[in-house]
Amino acid sequence: MRFRMNFTPIVIALVLLLVTVAPVLAAGPDPAGAATAEANPVASINFSWTLISAFLVFFMQAGFAMVEAGLSRAKNTVAVLTKNYMDGLIGGLAFWAFGFAFMFGGSALASGLESGNPFIGFSGFMLSGDAYDVTTMELWFFQMVFAATAATIVSGAVAERTKTTAYLAYSFLISAIVYPIYGHWVWGGGWLATLPFGVGARDFAGSGVVHAVGGFVALAGAIMVGPRLGKFGKDGKAKFIPGHNMSLVALGTFILFFGWFGFNPGSTMAATDLRISVIAVNTFLAGAAGAVVGVYYSLLKTGKIDLTLACNGGLAGLVGITAPCAYVGTLSAVIIGVIAAMVMIWALGFVENKLKVDDVVGAVSVHGFGGLWGLIAVGIFADGTYGGVSGLIMGNTGQFIAQLIDAAVVLAWSLGMGFAIFALLKVTMGLRASKEEEIKGLDVPEHGLEAYPADTLPADL
Repeated sequence: MRFRMNFTPIVIALVLLLVTVAPVLAAGPDPAGAATAEANPVASINFSWTLISAFLVFFMQAGFAMVEAGLSRAKNTVAVLTKNYMDGLIGGLAFWAFGFAFMFGGSALASGLESGNPFIGFSGFMLSGDAYDVTTMELWFFQMVFAATAATIVSGAVAERTKTTAYLAYSFLISAIVYPIYGHWVWGGGWLATLPFGVGARDFAGSGVVHAVGGFVALAGAIMVGPRLGKFGKDGKAKFIPGHNMSLVALGTFILFFGWFGFNPGSTMAATDLRISVIAVNTFLAGAAGAVVGVYYSLLKTGKIDLTLACNGGLAGLVGITAPCAYVGTLSAVIIGVIAAMVMIWALGFVENKLKVDDVVGAVSVHGFGGLWGLIAVGIFADGTYGGVSGLIMGNTGQFIAQLIDAAVVLAWSLGMGFAIFALLKVTMGLRASKEEEIKGLDVPEHGLEAYPADTLPADL
């Protein structure tokens, strides 16, 4: 029997493909930037703004490293610094190879990002093909440093007892899969961004996409790896294990606060969008309000000012304002920062005393719960002056519903995927260092180095 093929469906498919893709191919990628500059005279200004903002966000890795090292014991300092140095770099490679395509494929925000659906993207892998374009590269770099931030949040929660090799494997997986898929739903034109409530879920700079994802993956990781030796007594009560260097904690907080001015205003990705001034002011005010709450809460409770609580209060305020920073006025920013710090303080007790989870730096409380509050705050305080986003104060209940849905989704996604990843690592390569290594500290057994070695002379002198 002779085989006969009907070419009609193939011809129709090819015609449809050409009609769909032709405009994109006609414009084509612009790897040199000349065509982009000619088409948009202010492109160089906006590119400079976006990339400098990204450089600030990348420097936040140093801030996380300092805070986490300072709140850990001296014998684990090298391990903490190694995790913070490497997670963003390994995560960056994962985001280049897979994550960026999963996150922005189908968004058509730049060349090479045309293929995707409401749940996942599938174009832009390795920035190859039509993604070899200056605008696509700009978007990738800015989003890569955000992915690195989400990844590094987890480090502090699982510090002092987690194997470095397992942690680095986690860094690859969160940057390749967990962060970008949820990010696609919100920032890549996915289903959360197009909810039929309000204007769809809105998260301007990442209270949910970055901070809640990192915070609740951190919760899953801390549960799976278990508490540090001696953290909980036989009666189940938590014991205080002090860090070793408050100077590093304060320095790291300053660096993070500074970097946030790239995080939030930079998310306009355009210096020509003059809303950047409002965003910068709101960012500062919320962070300042959160820090003040931390100071006076500790003063009223203990009669002493707790610098750790002041630092975490400021960071909680910054996390809380990250989603609504472009959509609210200054009074709302202060209120959001105050409530964020109060949520963080409540969450510290809840995580440690109710859930019995050992979070060395308070990452779950600051980033996880603070991130949820930031999403909800959009639905309450957005005033309709930017992006068409208005919340309850303007009588818009639809936006509030969209934000609640987003908050529930990010909580479920991050915890579910976090447990899955850490369970996989636990049964394959193991999560936790040995009891002997934990007692000695991870620095020498895992890295052969000490952060603060004793002064010694060479043996042959």
